[in-house]
Amino acid sequence: YTVGLQEIRSTRTMEDQRTRAAIRKNIHAALGSCVIPELGRVKKGKVRDIYVTEDKVIMIASDRVSAFDYVLPNLIPFKGEILNRITFWAFQNTRDIVPNALVSEDIDPNVVVQKKMKNIGVECIVRGYLWGSMAAGYEKGERTICGLSVPDGLLRYQKFDTPIFTPTTKAEIGEHDENITMEEVTKMIGPALANEVREASLKLFKRGAELLAKQGLMFIDTKYEFGTDKDGKLHVIDEINTPDSSRMCDIKEWEEKFPQVQRAMASGKYKNVTELLAQHPELKIKEFSKQYVRDVLIEMGFKAGKEVPTLTEDQVVESSFRYIQVFERITGIPFAVRELSVPVSHRLLSHMQLHGLVKGCLVVLMAGSDSDLPHITSIQDKLTASGVPSHIRICSAHKQPTKLMEILEYYNQSIEPLLLIGCAGGTDALSGTASFHSVFPVVSCPPDGLNESCLRNPPGSSNAFIIRPDNVAKFALQCFSLTNASFKKRILDEAKAKVKKLEEADKYH
Repeated sequence: YTVGLQEIRSTRTMEDQRTRAAIRKNIHAALGSCVIPELGRVKKGKVRDIYVTEDKVIMIASDRVSAFDYVLPNLIPFKGEILNRITFWAFQNTRDIVPNALVSEDIDPNVVVQKKMKNIGVECIVRGYLWGSMAAGYEKGERTICGLSVPDGLLRYQKFDTPIFTPTTKAEIGEHDENITMEEVTKMIGPALANEVREASLKLFKRGAELLAKQGLMFIDTKYEFGTDKDGKLHVIDEINTPDSSRMCDIKEWEEKFPQVQRAMASGKYKNVTELLAQHPELKIKEFSKQYVRDVLIEMGFKAGKEVPTLTEDQVVESSFRYIQVFERITGIPFAVRELSVPVSHRLLSHMQLHGLVKGCLVVLMAGSDSDLPHITSIQDKLTASGVPSHIRICSAHKQPTKLMEILEYYNQSIEPLLLIGCAGGTDALSGTASFHSVFPVVSCPPDGLNESCLRNPPGSSNAFIIRPDNVAKFALQCFSLTNASFKKRILDEAKAKVKKLEEADKYH
């Protein structure tokens, strides 16, 4: 038996080493910022890039990681995919409690498409144990959280008699969530919806605890977000029961260590459990969450308000490995680390094209004044007729240089190819500036015809020139023909049709 157990442990160790090695190979293929201008302005969360269309919300789970409400400079390979897969699994197992907003999970591992909902603006936190920030506050003497009274005599890691609902505000990126009371939630969204949200949160937590217990895991606390549809029906949205939104640990470890904590604290030698753990770190309970990242930052001396340190490559690999571990523990499904032959952003854009969510390209029509709108609108009409998506931006290079730089810097982050069309009359500083700073091609098509200032830009300003507005659409099709097969077909079909028309007009052909 002992020999067999050693062989199993040895095999597991070798498998873990192979997994870590595979992660290291993919460390530079992770998904960071995911700007897709064709979908409109991106709403950047701490770890997601979100696009809202007329009836859908497209959420791209990046490989960014946050801790203590700060986004780290590192990317964690496979993290976004893992969180999405856990959410899909959790949605499937909780549909009978409350409907979810999921539309599709088959587009790309890093993409979730959900129905557009009205977010209630509350983060719904459920706690089953005295843990985390609540435990820290309790050890400092706090006995009230979110309007709830917490009894004396509890210890960090201790289970509550019943789970408690502790809502917070939903902060924008760079800001911090604030605890609120149930009374405040009621004022925000009304008594009926507030009660429905609390009950749904507690039921989801109970189901999550039951599912995790089957995998030998203890559900410590978690966060849910909700929205309502046009009929006012409540849906759970975003992610649920993931390592980023939850804490969990091994049941056996808690059952072994918490009694030791109780006995040590009963001796009267320690002021609180934090002091005990400082002297006996072996009693600390390992969390299956992003707690590893938090612990690394603390060890590196990070404090709120300071610059977030950069993780080492080994720490990034270990973070990714732990996300994989928690996925397998939660779902019971093996996670195969595959080598990423192309960057995740390239794969993601290709999959979104195949599912008709994007064309995979965009023409940005830039004018220096609203007086140029008739000219750029005529160009946009031609682009629309050719099936090429476009946006109109108004920005004067002379009067709004800072805004112009912000626009160019934003578009430079795009993961899809762009074509910028400068439509400024008079002295055309717009095309020259744009072509100097843009990573994408810039074409001048001024409203005043043969504007020679477009042709006299200094070295480094590489703008092309098209004098006829109706030729811009043809040029755009040619630029994007390798990105979108339908554009290539359109170019060839139109050329063939034109030649045929000429041949038919030739009486002696």
